[in-house]
Amino acid sequence: MQQITIPQAESKSVDLINENIEQLKQIFPEVIKEGKVDFEALNDLLGNYTDTPEERFHLNWAGKTNARREAQKRSAGTLRPCLEDSLDWDTTENLYIEGDNLEVLKLLQKSYHSKVKMIYIDPPYNTGKDFVYKDNYTDNMKNYLELTGQDKKLSTNTESEGRYHSNWLNMMYPRLKLARNLLTDDGVTFISIDDNEVTNLRKLCDEIFGEENFVAQIIVQTNPRGRTFDRFIAKTHEYVLVYSKYIELDGLNEIPKDDKAIKGYSKEDEGGKYRLLELRNRNPVFNRSNRPLMFYPLYADPIKLDVSLFPTESHTVEIYPRNSQGEDGCWTWGVPKAKANTSLLVANLANTGKWSVFRKDYLEGTSLFTKSKALWLEKEVNHENGKEIMGQLFGKTPFDFPKSVDYIRKCLQIGTTPNDDEIILDFFSGSATTAHAIMQLNAEDGGNRKYICVQIPEPTPEDSEARKAGYATIPEIAKERIRRAGKKILEEQKANTEKEGGLFANEDKKLDTGFKVFKLDSSNINAWDSNPDNIEVSLQNSLFNIKTDRSEDDLLYEILIKYGIELTEKINCHTITDKTVYEMGAGSLIVCLADNLTTDVAEGIGKLFKEVKPDEIEGNCRIVFKDSGFNGSDEVKTNTMLILKQHGILNVASV
Repeated sequence: MQQITIPQAESKSVDLINENIEQLKQIFPEVIKEGKVDFEALNDLLGNYTDTPEERFHLNWAGKTNARREAQKRSAGTLRPCLEDSLDWDTTENLYIEGDNLEVLKLLQKSYHSKVKMIYIDPPYNTGKDFVYKDNYTDNMKNYLELTGQDKKLSTNTESEGRYHSNWLNMMYPRLKLARNLLTDDGVTFISIDDNEVTNLRKLCDEIFGEENFVAQIIVQTNPRGRTFDRFIAKTHEYVLVYSKYIELDGLNEIPKDDKAIKGYSKEDEGGKYRLLELRNRNPVFNRSNRPLMFYPLYADPIKLDVSLFPTESHTVEIYPRNSQGEDGCWTWGVPKAKANTSLLVANLANTGKWSVFRKDYLEGTSLFTKSKALWLEKEVNHENGKEIMGQLFGKTPFDFPKSVDYIRKCLQIGTTPNDDEIILDFFSGSATTAHAIMQLNAEDGGNRKYICVQIPEPTPEDSEARKAGYATIPEIAKERIRRAGKKILEEQKANTEKEGGLFANEDKKLDTGFKVFKLDSSNINAWDSNPDNIEVSLQNSLFNIKTDRSEDDLLYEILIKYGIELTEKINCHTITDKTVYEMGAGSLIVCLADNLTTDVAEGIGKLFKEVKPDEIEGNCRIVFKDSGFNGSDEVKTNTMLILKQHGILNVASV
């Protein structure tokens, strides 16, 4: 019988370089020669520009080339599920991931490519006191495991170092580059930053997102009293940089008007509540000379105060749009619109004896939403509010300078909508304010936003309130915060519903306050080591390629990551001849990691695929086995392949 070898399943994250070359090949096939890009041919197609790098306007720094390469490198790591730290594992669609965000972003490239609607990050501001994670471009996974395994403190980036700004840019560049890949086409990114790096960050984002996709640089007053330790001027604010993936696809929303704006509709008649807006255009740029058709007289009844376009026996007061100096201006409406809406016009006589015309603006039919302004002064967005909210949850806040929930909530209102199952990513998640804000906003507007929070397990300072309270790392604080915040929101939601006389238990719209925890680690599969000194260990690993300290769940989720399945995908468990078989995506992926496999298992999998797959789907099933599950039997392996082929399944791999 002919021996059949089952191909190995993908063991690394997505190959971004090959994907980019393939995309370029689709657009300009003539520039790909023997699998490589002919840059001279590409240059000709793009207009044969001859300016030198020195003459171009661009941002450059020490280490940029390596940082760019790092964004293209693949990760051989994995994300191991941690059920004991999770909440509502079987039902939640939220993710909390502990690990170096650079490696995590690489691992998310397949599963979440173009699926994230909004990114919010609050990265280190490079003040000289906060840490800047220094990547090891040779082996980031090894560097990460050494740092976290030995409980070493992550290094700070002080000005005494020769590459103070370069170190920070080298950290940010590959992370932002990878994060952009995850955005939907109408996705939007919000980045909090202060004066230390706002200029460099803006130039960096112009390069990564394209300067045409810049939306705004928002000023947020986070410290109304000002920082007392500033040398010359007490700073009161920081910034939020906003970039779209594609500005043409407007993914930004207006935000609800505040109560003050709505209260302005204080008058009421048979048409409903309304406010009065002056009909005269108050902008001095517009006047009779450049808007001649908007300059005409209106006639008022001095008793009833209604308005006509023509003089009558009762409409005797002639009114022109003139400013306080008596200069000719113009109306905001032309004659046709004024004629069609004279019932909305109201005359007014001021104490000065000057007549003017107003129009009724009804609340009904008027949008209750408005564009967000680029200056946020509300007290709810300052840092004191963030500390107060943390204090309410913990009694005494275990985290320095947490962002305000309302701060992030406002970003969410601009960048997401409640009616879509949108994913929000925060890969510098700190105390998990983003997760808290998402749960809070979902409770308020009935939305189903989901989050992916990523945080490196940075140790808390030994003398800090957090360490005294028993929190050894920042993720420990964050996970406890999500638990407490979710419980509090559910209690408030229940109390409000009972107060209004409604029913709380609506299973179809139950608020998701759970989260699945994953932790970054090296691959579950032993890598081949060609070092002659390790040849004995490598040979042993080749026979038993799955690490002995790893569980079946560990291996299952590594397969999901490498095949591009979302980590919250529902996994259905089936038993076939006493073997556990995992099926997901209506049979698009079926995994069996059992030992002592037989051909009966293959036959059962083939029948299972026909049971669960939609009728219109043909032959797109992927099957993954554990290679050692065949116990070295080529006959079982060969017959398994033949049986699956008879069921229309051709895509089979092993780990």
